[in-house]
Amino acid sequence: MKAVLCIAAVAALLTGSAFAQTPPQTSTKKVDGTENVYVFRYGGHQSMFIVTPQGVIATDPISYLRPAKPYIDAIKAVTDKPIKYVIYSHHHYDHIAGGQPFKDLGATFIAHRRTKERLLELKRQNSLLADVVMPDQVIDGKKSITLGGTTLELNYVGRNHSDNSLVMRLPKEKIVFVVDFAPIESVQFRNIPDNASPLEYIASLKKLASLDWERMVPGHPYAGGRFGTKKDVEDDIAYMEDLSAEVKKAADAGKCFDTAMKEVKLPKYEKWANYETALPANIERFCYWWGRGY
Repeated sequence: MKAVLCIAAVAALLTGSAFAQTPPQTSTKKVDGTENVYVFRYGGHQSMFIVTPQGVIATDPISYLRPAKPYIDAIKAVTDKPIKYVIYSHHHYDHIAGGQPFKDLGATFIAHRRTKERLLELKRQNSLLADVVMPDQVIDGKKSITLGGTTLELNYVGRNHSDNSLVMRLPKEKIVFVVDFAPIESVQFRNIPDNASPLEYIASLKKLASLDWERMVPGHPYAGGRFGTKKDVEDDIAYMEDLSAEVKKAADAGKCFDTAMKEVKLPKYEKWANYETALPANIERFCYWWGRGY
């Protein structure tokens, strides 16, 4: 028995050690057709940073439960200019944790007003992660940052995946950085967080589509890691509208929740990522809207 326990313990230590010492994959790539826009990939997350003669504008630290050093090192490998700004896409930890090392280098943090409100509430409850930095500046609707001749426009397009998501747009380069609420060839995240009604969510996607841009850098590497297009956002809108129509029929027939979650199918999108796993949860969210009014 002791021998078995000893072998099991050694195996656990070796396995745990192997996993603990295997860091997430990282990569840095300059966006084609630009002189100063880069995408940093850290495991299953991505951020964008812009290098200017006067400093760097970085987006989400993406260092939840892992060191921020690889992101900072990636920037330093490209430029010796200081990191002047860090912009939060929204308040979720998997995107904004790990900011303290950036703050220690003197960066100014910017986010939507409700991002700061949510973080302050976590702080009051003694639940805020130690390496999550409170925003220095907040916005409500729209703000432009110009640094070293490059302008980054911050846009709030409404409630969707969160109630504080910002779209970051480079007007000259016609690039947007969009996190979580406009997936590429993928069904929406689980039950489509209820910070918004599904119709508000659709409206926010339409506002995103109305902005002037050509390429979308996502916060996660969807569809083989390619950038998104206006067509991808239009497809997201079509998916949400098709789902809404089908679930409304089910709700009117008294089939929400369980029956609808089993019967409603959208074969047009069955090749999208997460179709089998996330579609029932998406249906559930629309059942709440059409069947319960919230």
